[in-house]
Amino acid sequence: MILRDVTDEDLPIFFEHQRDPEALRMAAFPSRERDAFMTHWRTKVLRPENVTRTIVMGRVVVGYIGSWEQDARRLVGYWIGREHWGKGIATRALSEFLVLEPTRPLHAWVALHNLASIRVLEKCGFHTMINENPHHPGGVAEVLMRLGST
Repeated sequence: MILRDVTDEDLPIFFEHQRDPEALRMAAFPSRERDAFMTHWRTKVLRPENVTRTIVMGRVVVGYIGSWEQDARRLVGYWIGREHWGKGIATRALSEFLVLEPTRPLHAWVALHNLASIRVLEKCGFHTMINENPHHPGGVAEVLMRLGST
């Protein structure tokens, strides 16, 4: 596995990943249309203050992982293409990413029904913060997880 800088060639792959209905359900995150997706990535995600990497297995781009500031917290998030689920990629990528992103505490929002992602975060040392935001404005229950002390 390699975590490398994101290139323009990665963005269409990430766009297709975020169009998968099952992945959207698990992430409880809305899909963006192509132009909105590309604009969001180029103006918000790929900012210098963020740490964003493409996850590559062999020669195949399988997803991305990144961290950013939001609401006075450093957050981490990742997206693995569904065809690559169940292979330990997210756990391995997050473990390696935590070396690149030394900020602690580090937080992650995750839908309560996304047990696989909760397990990935737990394997990497994250713990659930009780009663942070059990009901997301979109109607999906989420939990905030944290790595490191306050």
